[in-house]
Amino acid sequence: MCQWTTDSQRLILEHLDMICDSPSYIYHFALPISPSSSWLHQYYSAEFSQEIRVVKGVSAGWGTCLRTVSLGNRVEALTCQKDTIAAYLHPSSIIILNAITGIRMALLSGHRDWIRSLVFSPDGRSLVSGSDDTTIKLWDMQTGGVVKTFQGHTSWVLSVSLSPDCTAIASGSNDNTIRLWDVQTGECHHLIQQEDSVEHVSFFPLDPKHLMSASGGKLWQWDIGGQQIAPEYDGSCITFSSDGTLFAVCNGPVVAVHSSDSKKIMAKFHIAKESVWHCCFSPDNRFIAVAAHNFAYIWNITGSDPHLLDTFIGHTGDITSLTFSTPSSLISTSLDNSVKFWQIDTSSRDPVLANPKSVSLTSAPIRSMTLQAKDGIAVSSHSDGVVRIWDISTGICKASFQTPPKGSYQIDTHLTDGRLISVWYTDKKLRIWDTEKGELLRTVDTPENNIMDLRISGDGSRVFCLHDLSIQAWSIWTGEAAGRVEIMICQSKDSLLTIDGLNVWISFAQFVEVNMGWDFGLLDSVPVVPPDTSRNGPHLDFIGGIRTQRSFIPGVENTITRKVVFQLPGRLARCSDAQWDGQYLVVGYDSGEVLILECNHVLH
Repeated sequence: MCQWTTDSQRLILEHLDMICDSPSYIYHFALPISPSSSWLHQYYSAEFSQEIRVVKGVSAGWGTCLRTVSLGNRVEALTCQKDTIAAYLHPSSIIILNAITGIRMALLSGHRDWIRSLVFSPDGRSLVSGSDDTTIKLWDMQTGGVVKTFQGHTSWVLSVSLSPDCTAIASGSNDNTIRLWDVQTGECHHLIQQEDSVEHVSFFPLDPKHLMSASGGKLWQWDIGGQQIAPEYDGSCITFSSDGTLFAVCNGPVVAVHSSDSKKIMAKFHIAKESVWHCCFSPDNRFIAVAAHNFAYIWNITGSDPHLLDTFIGHTGDITSLTFSTPSSLISTSLDNSVKFWQIDTSSRDPVLANPKSVSLTSAPIRSMTLQAKDGIAVSSHSDGVVRIWDISTGICKASFQTPPKGSYQIDTHLTDGRLISVWYTDKKLRIWDTEKGELLRTVDTPENNIMDLRISGDGSRVFCLHDLSIQAWSIWTGEAAGRVEIMICQSKDSLLTIDGLNVWISFAQFVEVNMGWDFGLLDSVPVVPPDTSRNGPHLDFIGGIRTQRSFIPGVENTITRKVVFQLPGRLARCSDAQWDGQYLVVGYDSGEVLILECNHVLH
C-alpha cells in the first residue's frame, strides 16, 4: 500500500495538467510510460495495449523531477512559505502556486515593471515585493490586495528583506542605496549609501537590528542605524538558514558556509568553473542547493566532509531562483519559463562530481534523432560521436558505431540504400561519413562559417544546412550544391530545421508563431515557398522548446486548436530532438536517453 501510494503520487504530479483535462490520460499514456521499476508499471503492465513502447533504460526509475509547470512567460524571484509559492511572472505580476501540486492559486497585479525580489512573512500572511518601477509593495495574502506601497528609491529595487519581527523592510537598489522602512508608517527611517548597486540585502534571521548586503563584489554588514560592522566578505550572493545559525557566501564557483555567531567557516566547496548565482539552505540545515546556469546542485553539508549529493538536470534556460519547500523538496524557476519541483534522494550520491556537461548520466547528449519507420528503425546521433540504431518495434539497440565528431552540435545520420551515412560540420566543411565502414566518403566546402543546424532529407539524398540568412542543400552522393533559399529573418542558435521528404521547415526561435517551408524537390534553381503549408487530416505536430520554441514540456499538439493531446514524462532531461510521423514518436534527450512511442490512437 505504501509503494502504491508513493508511485501514484509521483504519477499524478508528473502528468497532472493532462489528467485534469482528461482523466483517461492516466490509462492511455501515464501508466504505460511509467518507470519500468515502479510498482504501478509492474502491476498494470498486463493491461497495457501494445500501442506504446519505451526503449530500454529510459524509465528505470522516477528520477528527480517531480513536476514541471510551464507558465508561458519568464518566471523568477521565487519564495516559499509552508505550502504556498510566490514567483514573479513577466511582465509585472506575481503568481501564487501550490507548493505541492504547482496548481495556480492566484495572480497579484500592482507593479508597473519587472519584479526583482519577493519574500514572505514568517506566518505567510504577508508578502513583500521589490520592482524595477522603484517601489516596494506589502501584500495581504488573504485578500491579494496591496496593504502599503513604499516609495523613495530612484532606480530599480533589486532586493527586499523583512525583519524577523516584521516591523521593518530593508531594500537594496540600483541607485546604490539601502533603505530601511517602517512597516507601520511606510516611512524610510534610515538610508545607507554604497558605491555600487545593492544586488542583495538580508536581515539576520535572529537579529532584527543587523543586516547584510551584496554590492560591488563584496558582502557588507550593517546595523539598522547605518553603521558598518566588520568583517567584509568577497562575494556576490548571501543566504541565511531558516533558523539563522548559518549563512552561505557565494563567490564565483566557491560557496562557503559560516556560523552566524562565530563567523567561522563550517563548510566550503566549489562548483567546477561555473559561477554560483543562487543558493539556499534546506529547512533542517542538512543540505544547501546552488544554481549555476541551468543546473542545480545539492550538497550535503553535515559532518566534516561536505559532498555533492545530487545534480538536477532538466532546465533549458538559466535558473533564476531556488527555494526548499520541505527538507527533501526543492523548487526552481528558470528562463525557460517553467517552475520545476525536485525530489532529493538521500540514499544515493550523484556521480556528476564536477561538470555535468562533461559527464553524462546514461550516455552522451543526443544531437539528432532520425525516424525511419519503413525500415523499422530510429537512429540517434550523440555528442560523443556515437551513433545507435534502435528497433522501433522492440525498443532494443540493434547496433552502435563510433564516428569522429566528438562534441559537435551539428550532426545527423540516415540509413540510405543500405548504408548508414553520418554528416557533420567543422571548419567550414561538411564531412560525409560511411558509419558502418568507418570511412570518410567526401568533404564539402561551405561558404559560410556559421551553421545553426543541419538535417538529412527524408530520402537520404541531400543534407540541408541552416545559416544566418539562408538554407543550402548539398548532394550526399556527389557533394554538389542542390539548392539554396534566402531567408529574410536573421537566425539564432535555437532556430532549427524539420525535414519532411524534400520539404524543409524552419521554426524561428525569436518568433514563436512564425514557421516557413520550402519544397526543394522543384526543378527551379531557387526553391519557392509552397502556397499552402497546411496538411490534410489531423494537424498533429511535435512540440518541445528546442524544436519549435512553443513549450519546454515536450508533447504532441493539435496545431489548429493549440491543444496538447499528449505530454511526455517530465522526469527526463530536456528534449534535444524528436521525430513524429503520425504513428511513431521518437525522442532524444540531453541525458542520452531515447524514448520510442507507438501511439496511433493519439489521432482518434
